[in-house]
Amino acid sequence: MAFRPLVRQLPILPATAAAIGGFSVLFPATTVHAETPSEQALVRKPIYSDLSAISQPRKFEPSLSPGTSSPPTPTDRLATRIRRGRLFIHAHAKIAEDRTNSFMSNLLKQEQTITSTIASLAPPPQSGERVMPGALYVLVASMAGSIISRNRSILLRATTPAAIGIGAAYVVLPHTMQNVGNLMWSFEEKSEVVAMNHLRIRGAIIETIKQAKIRGEKTKEWSEGMVRDGRELVEAWVRKGN
Repeated sequence: MAFRPLVRQLPILPATAAAIGGFSVLFPATTVHAETPSEQALVRKPIYSDLSAISQPRKFEPSLSPGTSSPPTPTDRLATRIRRGRLFIHAHAKIAEDRTNSFMSNLLKQEQTITSTIASLAPPPQSGERVMPGALYVLVASMAGSIISRNRSILLRATTPAAIGIGAAYVVLPHTMQNVGNLMWSFEEKSEVVAMNHLRIRGAIIETIKQAKIRGEKTKEWSEGMVRDGRELVEAWVRKGN
């Protein structure tokens, strides 16, 4: 009597077992992973045996020839641009430095030339010639020439002060004027036409001065002869009177 409830429940066991077995078939047990399942867990065996012979598609990999190198990276391209910029700046900086050095060398050379030229115009110390008082005398002579020719024509007013000043300079500062003449001749030699005209004018002036000296000497001799003849005539007339 005590086993009747248990016996009454026995028909339920087969039904329960069948339900559990069907559930296990339909939903097989799988392992639950906390992280992403690995590739081996995701790979399943194919249902058909023929699919195992099918090869998996290969990934495309660009083939490189043995002589070619890998393409440059952005870092390599940036380094190349920086190197080109540095070379460009260095080349132009060197050109600017060379031009600056050349300009300064020419400037120093011109300064030395001007200094040596001015020093060459000074008279020698043993001559005893002083430039400053002589220059003042020449200036005063030029002003006197302008005063003399103030009521004359324009040509005389322009040439008389210069002529008197140059003449006074040759008298007061002979060595300095000779140095100035040599300097002007060195400039005139660079132009053949100017040099020939200078020589022609200088020859004419020298010839005029020479003729003037000759005529002056002849005039002096003539005047001395006339004075001597007059004195002799006066002396002879005095003797006759006595």
